[in-house]
Amino acid sequence: MNADELAELTLDCPTLYHMAERGSWSSIKQRGLLSTSALLDLYQVDDATRIQIEEVRRAESAILQNSSLPPAVVRDQFPMTDAGLVRCLPSHISPANWYKLLNQKVFFWLTKDRLIRLLNAGNYRNSAHDVLEIDTQSLLNHYFDKIWFCPINSGCTKPFPHPRGDDTFLRIPDYPYSHWRPKRKRGERVVEFVIDYGVPDIHRFVRRVVEMRGDQELRTIFP
Repeated sequence: MNADELAELTLDCPTLYHMAERGSWSSIKQRGLLSTSALLDLYQVDDATRIQIEEVRRAESAILQNSSLPPAVVRDQFPMTDAGLVRCLPSHISPANWYKLLNQKVFFWLTKDRLIRLLNAGNYRNSAHDVLEIDTQSLLNHYFDKIWFCPINSGCTKPFPHPRGDDTFLRIPDYPYSHWRPKRKRGERVVEFVIDYGVPDIHRFVRRVVEMRGDQELRTIFP
C-alpha cells in the first residue's frame, strides 16, 4: 500500500469502531484498550488458566479477577471453531496457534456496517455494549509501525471458513490494496485494522463512546 492508497482508505474510513463490554469505558480510559494477552498480563493470570483463555476456543466469555482491579470480560469466540480453522489454515498453523495470534491483538472495524453486523450477531444482539469511535488518521499517525491490515474477518469461520495463514495480517506497506481495489467497494478493501498488544493511550484518539444495543444508540457516554 502506497501513500496515495492509504490516504484514500483514510478518506473512505475516517472513523474506526471497537465494540467493548458494557460499562468498560471507564477502565479502558484509565488502562488503555488491551488485547486478551495484555489483559492476562495485567491481571496476572496463572499459566494453566491462561492457556485455556489464550490458546483454546472460548465457547463463552471469561471474567478476569484481581483484587486490585475491577473485573474484566474476555469475549467468547463463538463465530470460530476448531473444525473450521483446520479447514482454512495451512498445516503448520494449528487452531491453538491462531487463537493465540488473535489474542495478542486489538481489533477495529473500518465501517459502521461491520460494527452493526457484530452488534446484531448471536447473543450480542440482546445486550448493550460500549462502542468506541476512534479517529483513524490520529491512530495511524501514532501507531503506524504496530498496525496490521487484514482483508477478512479473522475471528470467524462461519458460514464458510475463508483461507488464512501467515500472510493474513500484513503491515501497511505490504498490504495489497491495489489487488482489492477493483474487487471490493470503498470501505471494504481492508476489513480489520489491527494493533499489536494494546493501545494504552486510546483515550487520546476516541471521538465518542456510545452505549448501543443492536443498531440503536441508547446513550452517549463520552464526551
